[in-house]
Amino acid sequence: MRQSNGYIIMYATILTVVCGVLLAVASEGLKPLQQANIELEQKESILSSVFTLEKGDDVAAIYEQRVKSYVVDAKGNVVDGKKVEEVDVVEEYKKPVEQRLLPVYEIVSENDPNVIDSYVLPLRGYGLWNNIWGFIALDKDLNTVKGVRFEHAGETPGLGARIATEEVQQRYVGKKIADGSQIVAVQMMKGEGNDYSDSPHKVDGMSGATITAKGLNNMLTEYLKAYESFFKSKSSNKQAVNLNK
Repeated sequence: MRQSNGYIIMYATILTVVCGVLLAVASEGLKPLQQANIELEQKESILSSVFTLEKGDDVAAIYEQRVKSYVVDAKGNVVDGKKVEEVDVVEEYKKPVEQRLLPVYEIVSENDPNVIDSYVLPLRGYGLWNNIWGFIALDKDLNTVKGVRFEHAGETPGLGARIATEEVQQRYVGKKIADGSQIVAVQMMKGEGNDYSDSPHKVDGMSGATITAKGLNNMLTEYLKAYESFFKSKSSNKQAVNLNK
């Protein structure tokens, strides 16, 4: 029997509402799991910027044992009562540099939790098409790069997207972020296939990805300079740090 137009419209409306409600309920129910996965992925990125994680490693347990964290302001002062989990780097990136809250992750020795092996700092910037972000790990001298992890939202596959590859990220290991007392970061140069092993502040570029490389350079420079007061406070040893797990 042929149904009226009104019946068809009513049926479609009810079906749409029911499906919408079911999707909303499912989305809300999955939120805790999604958030847990995001947090675990971030912990993995922080740890893997310093050392290689093996397949099957308990990332959450290693993070709990090896990572201590706190938040500083642009003057290098620890923000009491503020935990890194409460800092949204995406939102902080929208603020002027001098107003940002800056998370700090200390990686402590496996054998002695009072010995700091390295520091890991979050990064955020803009590439050719969209946001880029990641972490940089510095040795306890707060100058030597131990590792980096870069990610992107939409850089060109095979070109700018290579910032997320191990081959490109390894170029930064052992480089220096400071020249004397001045932060100069590490600059990715134009062109590819050049040897910068004798230059502490330069790495080889990516063919066809000049704008992404510039975005990467800007991100590193901006964020490392934002932490400059913190670096000085740690070097002078004038500030006691209250650690928040």
